[in-house]
Amino acid sequence: MSYLTESLKIEILMMIGYGDRARTQCEVVRLFRETHPDLPPLNQGTISKIEAQYREMGHVRKVPSKRQAVVDDDTKLNLLLALEENPITPARQLARDSNLNHKTVLKILKYEKKRPYKIQAVQELLEDDPDRRDHFSLMTLLMEQDTCVYSSTN
Repeated sequence: MSYLTESLKIEILMMIGYGDRARTQCEVVRLFRETHPDLPPLNQGTISKIEAQYREMGHVRKVPSKRQAVVDDDTKLNLLLALEENPITPARQLARDSNLNHKTVLKILKYEKKRPYKIQAVQELLEDDPDRRDHFSLMTLLMEQDTCVYSSTN
């Protein structure tokens, strides 16, 4: 159905007709094959979808899929500026601030090759920590020497 342009879809609707002059879908398939022998043949399902779209929406233009997020350039720019201002902002927070889906924000950031920083909790070094490390290493060294002395006497 991707090869069908908007004008071909309108032509199919005209072939279907209206009211008491309406054709069946089988007749439209046959008439379309006769009119456009160079195009791949249609099936009844395609004609049914075109007709249903026209009845539901009032047009036969291509409709963006529901899964594909349509984000304008201004929103993308605002998102990237917010990340530039505060690079430690989580992606979920960026999504909330810009009223977008979290996965959409992740896709935009991946496409733009931007990665928000992830803050990790680390231990803080206190003033007496270097002394403790020295003491620990000295104790470890002494224990190894004692072990070596014991093993050599046996």
